[in-house]
Amino acid sequence: MSFEIKIDDARYWKNCVESIQSLVDEGTFNISKEGISLKAMDPSGISMVSFFIPNKAFSKYEVEKPTSVGLNIDNLSKIMASSRSGEQLVMKDSGNRLSMEFKGQSSSRRFKLPIIEARKEADKEPKIVFESNIEVRGDILKEILRDANLLSSYIGFKTEKDSFMVLAKGDAGELEEEHMNGADAVKKLNVTKPSVATFNLEYLERIIRACPAETSVSLSLKSEEPVRVDYKIGDAALAYYLAPYMES
Repeated sequence: MSFEIKIDDARYWKNCVESIQSLVDEGTFNISKEGISLKAMDPSGISMVSFFIPNKAFSKYEVEKPTSVGLNIDNLSKIMASSRSGEQLVMKDSGNRLSMEFKGQSSSRRFKLPIIEARKEADKEPKIVFESNIEVRGDILKEILRDANLLSSYIGFKTEKDSFMVLAKGDAGELEEEHMNGADAVKKLNVTKPSVATFNLEYLERIIRACPAETSVSLSLKSEEPVRVDYKIGDAALAYYLAPYMES
């Protein structure tokens, strides 16, 4: 046995898995003494996710040596969706399979997932010197994206010194939504240079789907460069990158 990991709230791990599964269908979890990490591109290659959860998030964390576990994330997510209130989860390696045991007060369930050779993981995160950083609450950002979705499949972000603007345009009409620094929506706004870029709305919605409502989301922008989206689920840290939409 090279690792045995226990988490007291199986549904917490379910939320973590959903934050990855929203973008990628397979990936490799790298399990080290410090924690569990994953970097993966989505199948289209326009976005990536970088995930890390430290060992302190688990009630038991025994790792003999660094181990890589490639999994079908869709299948993992389906199993995690079956988690029940009050269940603990124990994960350990079992040959060429990942053993997952859900423990309730009076019952237990065991699944085994095959370990696969996942697609080559993303090598590194993009190195971008961002011009603007916007911090907004997760539930408000979801509302902003819903507004844009009424009219378009794409959303534009634009920053000025003291404001964050959302732009959407389609056959049905146009949206221009402005949020001032320090208002309810925008908790922080740091602009070294005004920025503007447009992104695929469906991908952004998938990226923040698992974000808890009260959690702050950080958007890092540079004109016509990928946006970086950061948020946390408890102790787990997520960073996503999404390439800009360029009109042909």
